[in-house]
Amino acid sequence: MNDQSAARPRGGVLTWALWGAAAIGVAAVVYIIAQSSTKPATQGPAAPAVATVTHDVAKKLEHPADGTRPPAYAFVDASGKKLTAADFKGKVVVMNLWATWCAPCKLEMPTLAQLAKAYAGKPVAVVAVSIDKADALPEAKAFIAGHAPLAFYNDPEAKLPWALKPPAGGMPTTLILGKDGLERGRISGEADWSGPGARQLIDKLLAG
Repeated sequence: MNDQSAARPRGGVLTWALWGAAAIGVAAVVYIIAQSSTKPATQGPAAPAVATVTHDVAKKLEHPADGTRPPAYAFVDASGKKLTAADFKGKVVVMNLWATWCAPCKLEMPTLAQLAKAYAGKPVAVVAVSIDKADALPEAKAFIAGHAPLAFYNDPEAKLPWALKPPAGGMPTTLILGKDGLERGRISGEADWSGPGARQLIDKLLAG
């Protein structure tokens, strides 16, 4: 009788200990699940990168009007001064036609800024001409301001794309002009202007 009585407390303690361990285990699992669901993405596997331009300039370069003089169509700089492509003669010109409503245009703009930085002090002009209307100009100016050293240019009537020969097929369209002021290539759509293909093209035109 006494032996049975003495055994009961031990059995009770063991039972409670097992239940306690189980409860702690469940709590730990719940905690881990909760932590994994609230942990910032940067602490886990790398989050997907922001979309970047991967199209190399050399692979997208077209020559629809090689050696053709660009149109004498005027656009304006940030101060409202009228300019044409001829005003940049003597430099290799990368003239990019873009707009704030054009996602690919915005996507490639940082690479154009990198190109301008790489050729700072050399006879190379990266001329990004917005075709935005007046109501979108504040946004367009702010966007370019965030991509130094690019300057702001605007075609207020948005007619420059159609003044080209042949006309631009869409946005963005980029003309490459030699130091003689003539068109030496064109790219339709976005491209990576910070890559080796762009530099090879610019260097070749500089040497010529």
